Amino acid sequence: MAGESTRLKGLLGGQAASKLAKHRGIETVGDLLDFWPRRYRTAEADLGNPRVGDFLVAVARVETASTRTMAKRRGRMLEVVITDGRSRMRVTFFDARGHEHKLVAGREFLFAGTVSEFRGNRQLAHPGYATLEEAAALGELGDADHTGLIPIYRHVPGVHPWTITRCVRLVLGQLDEVADVVPPAVRTRRGLLDRGAALRAIHAPRDQREVHAGRQRLRYEEALVLQCILGQRRLAAAAVVTQGRTPREGGLLAAFDERLPFELTAGQQQVSREILDEMARPTPMHRLLQGEVGSGKTIVALRAMLAAVDAGGQAVLLAPTEVLAGQHAASIRSMLGDLAEGGMLGGDEHATRVALLTGSMSTARRKAAMLEIASGDAGIVIGTHALLEDRVSFADLALVVVDEQHRFGVEQRDALRAKGTTPPHLLVMTATPIPRTVAMTVFGDMETSTLRELPRGRQPITTHIVPVQRPGWVDRTWQRVAEEVSAGRQAYVVCPRIGGDDDDLDGVDLVAEDGPTDDEQDDGERLEDERPERPLSAVEEVVVTLREHPALHGLTIEVLHGRMAPEDKDAVMARFHAGEIDVLVSTTVIEVGVDVPNASTMVILDADRFGVSQLHQLRGRVGRGSDPGVCLLMTATESETAAERLTAVAGSTDGFDLARLDLQQRREGDVLGTAQHGVRSQLQHLSVLRDERLIEDAREDAQALLADDPELTEHPDLRATIDDWLDAEQAAYLEKG
Repeated sequence: MAGESTRLKGLLGGQAASKLAKHRGIETVGDLLDFWPRRYRTAEADLGNPRVGDFLVAVARVETASTRTMAKRRGRMLEVVITDGRSRMRVTFFDARGHEHKLVAGREFLFAGTVSEFRGNRQLAHPGYATLEEAAALGELGDADHTGLIPIYRHVPGVHPWTITRCVRLVLGQLDEVADVVPPAVRTRRGLLDRGAALRAIHAPRDQREVHAGRQRLRYEEALVLQCILGQRRLAAAAVVTQGRTPREGGLLAAFDERLPFELTAGQQQVSREILDEMARPTPMHRLLQGEVGSGKTIVALRAMLAAVDAGGQAVLLAPTEVLAGQHAASIRSMLGDLAEGGMLGGDEHATRVALLTGSMSTARRKAAMLEIASGDAGIVIGTHALLEDRVSFADLALVVVDEQHRFGVEQRDALRAKGTTPPHLLVMTATPIPRTVAMTVFGDMETSTLRELPRGRQPITTHIVPVQRPGWVDRTWQRVAEEVSAGRQAYVVCPRIGGDDDDLDGVDLVAEDGPTDDEQDDGERLEDERPERPLSAVEEVVVTLREHPALHGLTIEVLHGRMAPEDKDAVMARFHAGEIDVLVSTTVIEVGVDVPNASTMVILDADRFGVSQLHQLRGRVGRGSDPGVCLLMTATESETAAERLTAVAGSTDGFDLARLDLQQRREGDVLGTAQHGVRSQLQHLSVLRDERLIEDAREDAQALLADDPELTEHPDLRATIDDWLDAEQAAYLEKG
């Protein structure tokens, strides 16, 4: 008998186990049982309507069979015509040996293979096949009367489709009593199958109702384990004692508020109150601040940092790139004025200092910054991953702010928090709106604040799609850029590549034109697209083209990308801020934090290869001043999926709606990134959009279980699975090392 941790090699032997491990990472019984069928077929599959590339499984009768000698190779070829009673299809074997005496007219078989095309006709070349008796014995046809569902698994190179079924059935037949993660009382309350029954319902179902019940049970299991992990993290955080940080009366925060040249929005005021109230408590704040592009998160975070300084501590802002860190430092110093000149001639009596620390700074500047940080002279510290180095120490770290949290993992946030003499408060920010179910699933150990209202004066942004197949539209795009510049404004041109090195994508998480395949809805394995990959626009090539374009003659056009030296990047951004550069051709280094109010226009090249949320982020760089913004999405795609993405971006400025679309098209894993390391790899079947109600139920049950038994000592199987997940989480962290 076998358990879920049993190695397949010892159970199955032969080449099947090796190929399952090599191509799909399936090494144990549990891995195999987690390899769900991608879809199910009855024996009534239709031969008449497959697509090229579909993996077809059908019961059909041999209508004709003939062999012939091949003209250019030795041996004989077998050509068969099969029919299901409604349609016909050609079946070809380039070596007739072993087949010609089996595939004779009148016999019925279960055929399985990838549909190809020859001279305009669909065919199966060298498909697998079995008699109905053999198929029924394997469970491919369910019961002997052929009424069951046929499970169709993802293709594993070198492994016949029903070899996988045979392996699964062998494993199910030898499986010991299955350990069940979901407690019996919870299963009863939610009407769920036990784990063993769910696995059989997935792999050997009699009908679609069994499939649905099995999937629901196993998806719920993933949700419950994750919600218990997040719940235990919340309990652990609530047990930590720290120093409450309350700003003093008439101090730095009050002085800053008096000088603000604008009134905070109602949302900013409410979120600020939530943050300051939480920072005053003796339990560390653990809060996520999300908001639309331009919703004013930075001012809210700055007020929290000033409150920390007022209370005698320091605040640190961790940014993902040096460009963004430099932008934050410059904008915060500008907003504070003499309040950022602590101990300096002309500095305000309440003033502090703002220190910037990045990896590429000169040794002298790094030493000076680290001294200010260690001594406490710098109340506000801004930097990149350089802040995580062991040599960087703080006098009294009170607040950690992480900008663009999806660029950092849990371990990086924790490394920075560990630098506090007492546990610091934590505020993580994102301008990528997070649907409620994602916040509940991945950031469930944090409180969430949301800014939806845009500050007064923010200008609307209109977005248009420019197909490169229409040269007149492309020329009009560059004329529009020239018109904006002649009116005294500036423009961005965004490219996915830098140039030179084809793999140097500089921050772009490229999206496939046709998006991911949905295992449960696609009709089968698709053949790889044989069209040549379109070359993507590169900064170094585009800038040459634009400088030579008649419409842009005489304009100052410069470049910005991640391969430039930091001082060169700073110099370019300073000139662009000052209006000395008309058009900035850049990669996505300008995606977040860059604030140039005079920039009114953005052209995004190869826009179809960017994700929805990234397009929304990028266009948020324009329309930040007194002039309306315009974003032009240039594309050469012919993909319907990519066109749908671009149309959605052009038709909506609601980042939350677009974030849901991004999840639907790109899958959760691509969007969630490393927000909770280990979590993505563990969520194999759960969808935060489709399974919203199920996640809510699991969260409720997890809270009840932890309220009665925080360590889950009464639920050893659930506790063991949580330990396994966390071991995988740690292993992933060490591997990234």
